[in-house]
Amino acid sequence: MSSIYFFEEKLYQGHRITKEESSRLLTFPLDALCAAANRIRTHFCGSRFDLCTIINGKSGRCPENCKYCAQSAYNHADIPEYPLLDASAFVKQAVCNEERGVLRYSIVTSGRALSDAEIDSLCASIRKIKEACSIRICVSPGLLNEAQYRLLLNAGATRVHNNLEASERFFPHICTTHTIKDKIAAIQAAKAAGMQVCSGGIIGLGETMQDRIDLALKLRELGISSVPLNVLHPVPGTPLEHQPMLQYDEIRRTVAMFRFLLPDAAIRLAGGRGLMPDKGKACFLSGANAAISGDMLTTSGITIENDLQMIAECGYLPGLLH
Repeated sequence: MSSIYFFEEKLYQGHRITKEESSRLLTFPLDALCAAANRIRTHFCGSRFDLCTIINGKSGRCPENCKYCAQSAYNHADIPEYPLLDASAFVKQAVCNEERGVLRYSIVTSGRALSDAEIDSLCASIRKIKEACSIRICVSPGLLNEAQYRLLLNAGATRVHNNLEASERFFPHICTTHTIKDKIAAIQAAKAAGMQVCSGGIIGLGETMQDRIDLALKLRELGISSVPLNVLHPVPGTPLEHQPMLQYDEIRRTVAMFRFLLPDAAIRLAGGRGLMPDKGKACFLSGANAAISGDMLTTSGITIENDLQMIAECGYLPGLLH
């Protein structure tokens, strides 16, 4: 059997890890796999760490039936519900985050897609953010078309977030009101409009490691360079409220595998990081080099100050990737 250095060298020479090789990599001891993933991260990405924050810009009553989501109208989670926030709320948090050292700020909204009127309102808010500060603006507005994404780009947003969530095989087990093909179509529309795309998924839904590999390979095929990895935080009132939490070693192994398959990506720890025993520090030494800081959409997160201290301890410097 080839050593782990064989697979590393293959990447350094400009080749890709195949699906078959991914399965072979999983047989290596965890510490060796994670150390190799960290070396690959250093080679391709250096010491920059991409830290971003999000704001729940529109909450609850989503018509989609995603089993993990507290905001789905199909579920019964106890969360706040409110329409799209006004510009003052978005500007206030954007300015505060930039002052604390954050370089990216993402506006996330519930629902299948924002209406045209909501997009106009969001564009006006984005313009006001751009007048107030220089933070990079990302948006997660649902499944839009190319013309709608172009409006957001022209307003000042540079990146669209749209998670695939899971592999094509597993996706119907977690959502049936839209398909992974719908998500891919929206990603392609955003790219056609000239926007960068941030897309990843959730692990711990009940999927297999092979599903995770297939997800990473699809993201690679789509040319995604910013990849959020969420770990399921089972929320009371959702169909997955009793889903067992993943063991930390399995999370680290998944992060390392994503690094092998996406060697130059920003692999971004997102939801569920607050439940990890070290808040994700071991993952940042296993291939991950980005994170969402502060509160998540419906759950508490980790403070920006604590995250900045942690990434410094890991030898990183805050900076933009891609």
